Amino acid sequence: MKSKITASVCLSLAALVSSAPAHADQLADIAARGTLVCGTLGTSQPFSFQDAATRTLVGYDVDVCKLVADKLGVGVEYKLLSVAARVPELNESRVDILAANLGHSPARAEQIAFSHAYYVSPQKLLVREDSGLETVEQVNGRRVGATKGSSSEREVKRILDKSSVIGYADSSATYLALQQKKIDAQVASELVLVRLLLQSPPTAPVAIVREPVFMEYWGLGMRKDEPAFVARVNEILDEAEQDGTAAALFEKWFGAETPYKLERSFKIAPIAE
Repeated sequence: MKSKITASVCLSLAALVSSAPAHADQLADIAARGTLVCGTLGTSQPFSFQDAATRTLVGYDVDVCKLVADKLGVGVEYKLLSVAARVPELNESRVDILAANLGHSPARAEQIAFSHAYYVSPQKLLVREDSGLETVEQVNGRRVGATKGSSSEREVKRILDKSSVIGYADSSATYLALQQKKIDAQVASELVLVRLLLQSPPTAPVAIVREPVFMEYWGLGMRKDEPAFVARVNEILDEAEQDGTAAALFEKWFGAETPYKLERSFKIAPIAE
C-alpha cells in the first residue's frame, strides 16, 4: 500500500509540473521587473566611468544601455563587473545584458549571443617613446601587457606568437607596468591608449604604434537562449543608426569636442561570423 501511495504522489507531482506554465522569456521578465540590469565595467573612460563632479556612472556604454532600457519602457540598473566576470555574470543571470567593451570572437560567440556591432575598435600597441619600437612586427617577441580576460589578451597571444603576454587587472595597471619597464608594450583599444597617452607625464612619454594589431567588433552581450530579446535589442540598435541617435552618441563621447577627436568610420551592422 505504501508503494502505491508513493507512486500516486509522484504521478500527481509530475502532472502538476507538466501542467505548470513555461517560464516567461526575458523580455517579459524585464517588463515585469520594470528594470534592465546592465553589466558594465565602470573603469573604462569614456565607455563607463564615474563622473568626478556628479559621482554618477556615465559613458558611451552607459548611454547605450539606457537607450535600450528606454526603448523597452523600463528603468536601468548598472552592475559593475571585472573583465573576467562579464560572461559568467551574464550566463548566471545576474545581469540581463552586457555593455562592457565586449569584443566579438568565435570562441566567445559560443558562450553568449552578440548584438550587432555598436562600436568598432582598432586594437593597437602603446610603447615607451624611447623604445625604438615602431611596428607590430618589431614588438613580436617582446613582453606585451594586456587586461586579463580581455579579447586583446587572447588575440595578441595568437597574433604576436613570439611574445610573452602578461595579464593585468585593468588598463591602468597595464600602463603602470609599461612605465615600470616590466613590459615593452601594452595592447588595448585605440581609444584606451589615446586616453593613456593624454595622461602620460612629459617625463615619461609614450607613443601609439600606428598599425593596428587587429580590428575588434564590439557587441552587447546577451544569453544565447533568449532569441526574442536579442532580436529586439538589434531592432533598437538599427533604429538608432537610422535616426541618427547612434551617431550623436559617438560624437558626444569620442568626437571633435572631446579630447579624443575621433571620426566615426563605422555603422551599426551585424557582426560577420
